[in-house]
Amino acid sequence: MTDSLHNNPVSAPSCGQLLKATLGSICIAALLLVTTVLPAEYGIDPTGLGKALGLMQLNEATPVTAAELSTEPAANNVQASDVESENLLKAATELRSDTLKIPLMPGQGAEIKSRMMPGNHFVFTWQVEGGRVSFDMHGERPNSGGAFTSFWLGDDTQQSSGAFTAPFEGTHGWYWENKGDTPVTVVLQTHGFYGDLYMP
Repeated sequence: MTDSLHNNPVSAPSCGQLLKATLGSICIAALLLVTTVLPAEYGIDPTGLGKALGLMQLNEATPVTAAELSTEPAANNVQASDVESENLLKAATELRSDTLKIPLMPGQGAEIKSRMMPGNHFVFTWQVEGGRVSFDMHGERPNSGGAFTSFWLGDDTQQSSGAFTAPFEGTHGWYWENKGDTPVTVVLQTHGFYGDLYMP
């Protein structure tokens, strides 16, 4: 009887194979981030696939029905005055929503600002129709003599979304510049607690 089992040693992977495997893993991770994690966790869906797969619903709040609310307070509830909440932002301004279209010719820039108090907050999204822009999201304190604080800078950008809380009293907003050869339009949408949007 002959032994039909053979012991074949396995060679270690080469540097090229390790590099290919690493790059492949990074690509898969980035694809999963953009198509599933961002839509499900943050409501950001750059590809539209998250909405098609129903992942955007995971980020939405579940409504509470009247039947789910108890008329009797729980015995172990703590009075609101006894707890300091870091999760609650009380607004001194009214909730508002705005949509602005800002046309920019080649080489032209434009600025949109809002007067805000510390803690005022908004969520925003903007996109460029017809091209890309450079941008600076920034704020100025009153009587600053033109000095400002940049929060977010970008070049050759087609869209941006996020949430902003004013760290100080002053005007806060964006400056966009069309560095391309064709006219573009920036479409800005904001929702939250802030003063009127205006062009200085």
